[in-house]
Amino acid sequence: MDLGATGIQLLSETPTHYLFARDNLVALVERTPQGCGSIGGTGILTERGLAYLIWREGQALLAGKGFEQPAGPDQVAAVRIFSADLKAALAVMLS
Repeated sequence: MDLGATGIQLLSETPTHYLFARDNLVALVERTPQGCGSIGGTGILTERGLAYLIWREGQALLAGKGFEQPAGPDQVAAVRIFSADLKAALAVMLS
């Protein structure tokens, strides 16, 4: 898969999913007969393991197995940018 200048790499693939990453951000993407389907949640690899960005009562949190911690504005922005870049790259690949 060519993801161009996005810096996003395909790390792994199974019969049902692809795993993409850039820096400490990862996302699972559904694998379909046409190529890529829906993008799952984007996670951040933290010192405590993989955490997903969630919102509770208007506050951004990183939630992983057995922990939650506040998400900083830079982490929220990084998740949003990575998700948008991945979505755009996959759309170009499917067109």
